Amino acid sequence: MSDDIHGDVTVDEIQLSQELSGTGAAAASADIAEYALWLGDDALILSQQLGAWISRAPELEEDVALGNIALDLLGHARSFLHYAGSYDGRTEDDLAYFRDEPEFRSAWIVEQPNGDFAQTIARQFIVSTYMFELYSALRASSDETFAAIAEKALKEVDYHRDHAVQWVLRLAGGTEESRSRIVRALGDMWPYADELFRDDPLIERLGDAAVAPSTLRAGFDAVVDTVFAEAELTVPAVSASSAGGRHGSHSTPLGHLLSEMQVLARRHPGATW
Repeated sequence: MSDDIHGDVTVDEIQLSQELSGTGAAAASADIAEYALWLGDDALILSQQLGAWISRAPELEEDVALGNIALDLLGHARSFLHYAGSYDGRTEDDLAYFRDEPEFRSAWIVEQPNGDFAQTIARQFIVSTYMFELYSALRASSDETFAAIAEKALKEVDYHRDHAVQWVLRLAGGTEESRSRIVRALGDMWPYADELFRDDPLIERLGDAAVAPSTLRAGFDAVVDTVFAEAELTVPAVSASSAGGRHGSHSTPLGHLLSEMQVLARRHPGATW
C-alpha cells in the first residue's frame, strides 16, 4: 500500500495517511491500535472487493464510480492501518499483506463475494450507510487522529452512500428482473448487518475515543426506512449471522480474497518498482 507498491495511486484519497506519517502524532496504545484495525480492515477489504469490478461493471460510468469509491476506501484503510502500526512498528504494507486471516478484524459483510451487481449494491448500501453514521460520530472522538480521519472520510462516504441509495432505487424501480435481484441481494446481505452494531468490551475500554456501535443503529435504520419506503421494499425478515470478524473468526470468502490480495507481496517481499 506504500508508494512503492501502488505507483501512481498517490491521490487525495491517501493524503491524510501521508500527512500523519510526518506529524509525529502519538503512537497508538494496544486498544487504540485494535480499534484502528477494526476500521482499517473494513475499508481495506471492501476496497479490494470493489476494485474487482473495474472493467466488469455494467456500464463504463460504473467502472469509474466503483474505482473511485475503492480508492477512497483505500485511503481510509491507509490512514487507519498507519495509526494501528504505530503501536508496534509495523507498516501499512505489513498489516495489509503479511497478516494471516485470524489477525484481520473486518466484519463479515465486507468479506461477502461481489456476486452480481445487485449483490454488490446491497452490500454497499448497508456498509456505506453504516460508515456515514460511524464517521459522523467519530469526528467527536477524544483521539485526535481518529477525529481527523473521520472528518475527511465523512465527505467521501457521503458520496458512497448516495451512490448506493440511487442504485437501490434504480434497481427496485426498474424491470421485474432488476427488482427481484435487489430484493434477493438485500436478503442475502442483511444477516451480516447486525455485526456492525454490536458493542464490545474494547469499545467500553476506549470510552469517548471510540464510538459505541449500538448508538449508530437508530440513524442507520432511519435511512433504511426512508429509502425502502421510496423503493417500496421491506426490511428482510432474516436472522442475524453468528459473525465474529472483530475477534478473528471470519467467513470463508476472506481466505480466498487474502490469497489473491497478498500473493505478490509474499512471493516478492520488499520488492519495489
